[in-house]
Amino acid sequence: MNYRHGFHAGNFADVLKHLALCELLRRLTAKKKKLFVLDTHAGAGGYDLTGVDASRTQEARAGIGRLIGAPRAGMPDAVARYVDSVAAYDRKFGASTGGCPRHYPGSPRLIRAALRAGDRLVACELNPQDALALKREFAGDRAVQVRHDDGYQAIKALLPPPERRGLVLIDPPFEASDEFAALARALHQGLRRFATGCYVVWYPIKEAAAAEGLVSGLAGQKTLQLELGIAPPAASDRLAACGLVVVNPPWKFDEAMAAALPWVAGRLGGTCSLTSRADPISSPTA
Repeated sequence: MNYRHGFHAGNFADVLKHLALCELLRRLTAKKKKLFVLDTHAGAGGYDLTGVDASRTQEARAGIGRLIGAPRAGMPDAVARYVDSVAAYDRKFGASTGGCPRHYPGSPRLIRAALRAGDRLVACELNPQDALALKREFAGDRAVQVRHDDGYQAIKALLPPPERRGLVLIDPPFEASDEFAALARALHQGLRRFATGCYVVWYPIKEAAAAEGLVSGLAGQKTLQLELGIAPPAASDRLAACGLVVVNPPWKFDEAMAAALPWVAGRLGGTCSLTSRADPISSPTA
């Protein structure tokens, strides 16, 4: 599977991932203590949805494009804040013509917008072109360190952080056949080194057994699993379902997602599920 960020920026998978990320950051920065954030597969930082890659797939139109202009009446608060974050980034490049935004923020940009004075982001990217774009994006920003590095190795090198409070976003491209195994190893290594950290892991749903194996390996951990699916285009092999597993979610994050996820699924014409596990009790929500 090839999941280069530029081709899929703003699609349904980004909606799920970034909606949750914005809400996690809001809750984690509500406490006064400093926060460390590690983005292991950061991408290029921001994306031009009128560029060659995004224009080729047009996936943003069926993702953020269906949320950005939605009526605010009945929109869950977490969704409204996420949409506002996207719109704020888009406005930096000038007024859009309406409908789908022209520019979409990747995870590093959403993270940076949420950080306070004294908070810190380390963004890792292994692809040379994306790493260079990311360094240009944050040139001169002392709150952000960009590393042209393997994000899995960064988990070993950077955890636990001096701040003792942290969010680790693991969002691999899933280009390698053994990506789920590598992801599971890195996640468990992170938990051994930094057990109290909040981890959010994105995964594609192509083969259910692979995703189920990742989550079942976290038995005994407090987790929240979110999944979102859409109707795939006719005769297409494009990704049509994905998920997030959040380890050590902050207080009431599950309630925010329980309100937001069904609303988003309705707007995108898809389906969703939410499963909370704590030692290991679960409660699914459609």
